[in-house]
Amino acid sequence: MRTTKRFTPTVLARFAREGRGTGTYTDYLPWHRVSRGDPSSIGRSHLINWHDRLREVLSDIEADVFRFATALGSQIVDIREQYKLSLDPAAHELRAYDVRISDELFKGTLAIAKEMGIKHPATNGGGATCDWIMTTDLLITLRNPDGSYRLLAIADKPKQKLKRRSASLLAVERAYWQARGVQWLLITPNDYEEAVALTMRRIAPWALGEPVTRADLKVAIEIGKASTGYSQTRVLEDIGALIGTDNDRHMRSLWQAVWYGLLPIDLRRGWRPHVPLKHISLAEFETQNPVLSRRSAWI
Repeated sequence: MRTTKRFTPTVLARFAREGRGTGTYTDYLPWHRVSRGDPSSIGRSHLINWHDRLREVLSDIEADVFRFATALGSQIVDIREQYKLSLDPAAHELRAYDVRISDELFKGTLAIAKEMGIKHPATNGGGATCDWIMTTDLLITLRNPDGSYRLLAIADKPKQKLKRRSASLLAVERAYWQARGVQWLLITPNDYEEAVALTMRRIAPWALGEPVTRADLKVAIEIGKASTGYSQTRVLEDIGALIGTDNDRHMRSLWQAVWYGLLPIDLRRGWRPHVPLKHISLAEFETQNPVLSRRSAWI
């Protein structure tokens, strides 16, 4: 059972003391966490093991979007969930990865909300009031071909129509990232097919599991491409004939090739092993994923 019932200035002060919303890589601590000491989230929380840290996502939708994001593959440097937005002017978030980046200060949420004529959120309790700390659901650090970094910020929301207040706060979040030259996406279940998300949930244990060798990946790609119309079972048997009898290894080889677009297939296929793998173009494959295609519900 959770021991903290609601957010108060005391709770937010505790979050700050714990260093939440700071750090990078395995040292990062989300501002909101899946723990008994945090107030309950509206959605169903998940812990996803990725790159040696449990990622703390607060809803089924957010878990789906996180999985979509990991398909960016080798471009990804880091993913920080429940990322804290600065109330006051602050340096660019990329300085956490590269100190050569300018120490120019960018507006915080207080100034942005004021400029937009939007009341900044606050919280109260115990006779005290303080400004609410806004967050972005996922902040992804990506590596450019020249070795420099860029950010991609993602908010996720249910498919229901947003209330006016929620839309206003999303506008502040979007403006926060725009001021920093960061692309921001709003993703809802309307931006992807449930069948695709369901397939990714089912194959994630192998796709996001221990990476296979390049040799195993090459075998899976070659067999997969040569097996048009073959069932998943047949493809896995053919992979096994070349790399050994370890079924987990076969599964990781196949689904890692698919996950990262090296073997693009129609992800609406369902879970049944006898269903044929349908090959599609890389462009079609990427349109199945709102993060890869940079599809946003924000208009």
